[in-house]
Amino acid sequence: MAVLPLDPPDPLSLATAPPRDESPADRWAREQREAQGRLISEQIDAQIKAEKLAMKKRGKPIKILLLGQSESGKSTTVKNFQLAYAYSSFLQERSAWRAVIHLNLVRSVNTILDSSEATLMPDLDLDADDEDEDDEDDASASAASTSSTLTDRHRALQLRLAPLRHVQRDLERSLGAATSDAPEYAGDAAPWARLEGGRGAREAFVTSRYGWKTALRRGDEAMSDGECEPQAQNAAEVIASCAEDMIALWTDSGVQAVLSRRKVKSRLEEGPGFLNDVARVAKRDYEPSDEDVVRARLRTMGVQEYRFKFERGPDAGRDWLLYDVGGARSSRHAWAPYFDDINAIIFLAPISCFDERLAEDRRVNRLQDSLLLWKAVCSSKLLRNVQLILFLNKCDLLQKKISRGVRVANSVPSYGDRPNDARSVAKYFRHQFKEVLVRQSPEKRTFYAYFTSVVDTKATAITVAAGMCSNSGLLSHVGVSCRLGQFVMGFSVAT
Repeated sequence: MAVLPLDPPDPLSLATAPPRDESPADRWAREQREAQGRLISEQIDAQIKAEKLAMKKRGKPIKILLLGQSESGKSTTVKNFQLAYAYSSFLQERSAWRAVIHLNLVRSVNTILDSSEATLMPDLDLDADDEDEDDEDDASASAASTSSTLTDRHRALQLRLAPLRHVQRDLERSLGAATSDAPEYAGDAAPWARLEGGRGAREAFVTSRYGWKTALRRGDEAMSDGECEPQAQNAAEVIASCAEDMIALWTDSGVQAVLSRRKVKSRLEEGPGFLNDVARVAKRDYEPSDEDVVRARLRTMGVQEYRFKFERGPDAGRDWLLYDVGGARSSRHAWAPYFDDINAIIFLAPISCFDERLAEDRRVNRLQDSLLLWKAVCSSKLLRNVQLILFLNKCDLLQKKISRGVRVANSVPSYGDRPNDARSVAKYFRHQFKEVLVRQSPEKRTFYAYFTSVVDTKATAITVAAGMCSNSGLLSHVGVSCRLGQFVMGFSVAT
């Protein structure tokens, strides 16, 4: 009878088998190593099990999408979340924001130089777009008929501040393409709304991880070594040497008259230019404060993802994901892929811009653009089960604008003869947004709206802490809205 061949030996068994000539001492050492290996394996298994249990206990991350047109306050809202709930990560990035703050300051000074240069050289017309805007200041209109108020002293200031133009270009290159203005785009307010679902193009959209965020991380690492990125360090030196001239330029009565005449002054005062803080910001040893970081302005291009692990309150240890999407019209086609698996949307609508025009399309009123965007979000079938929270933002700027005598009815005819005060105007705009939600939502929704000024950090810290400590429990859709409600109350404006 034929003998069947035996199965070949298992290679793993051969590799792990003890040597045939193993001595007792070698055997003891091998057994000790194997026992140590089993112990390490068991520890890894226990750690994986514990992490799974902890993740299950924490629950899925809360995902919040921030929507709104450019300069509506989305990025500032992200910084407020981080400041209130994840302060350690906020603190790690704070020093790196110095370059952004310096860029804000230098841009504002260069804007003043451009306006004063146009006055010293009348043939230049750098603000042609302002010619068709309504006059809002009688004093400015009368100043337009006077002769130039600028002198040789102002020419000397311009020459001494000329290096700041190179500083601006260096900082913009250092921080990346996100610092530049959005391209002109005269398309629809919500280009993604035409694609019901818009799922076919998902792979074309990725979370932005380049530009200024890379620069922030690089700057932060450099700061930890006691050094600063070369461009940022050089910029800081030039800015420090120009501090006195910058102050002289901004506080000069003749320059102020030119800025008022060209309708630039109010924009500079309301923006993040730090012109009233030059003496502090221009110091060589300047370190940004929390408030400085919140005020700093850097345009978001693409989509930025922020992951926060809450450090306090009933949600301590739980992850929140915030998606800050670019609000320029050229960026809105990238919104739809982020509509999936979202717990809530915070929609920011700046109500102080009722008399302003969209940067991408000067024919479009900014407040009307926000209403069109809000309509598209409310009517989207993809978002029918997503909680919407509306921030009627920049109430502080609305108050300032109306205090200057700006008439809302001149820009919003439907406002009629209602009282021209901030309280009445804010309530009127709130009603307009509520009507859109009621008419356009495919499912019945509760209307959550808050009057906010998202640059107010002190009130935020006090109220948010109290609100977070007084509530507990996991976040459902309603819970998310309530928790966000507690958050925004910190910088809500009483109306």
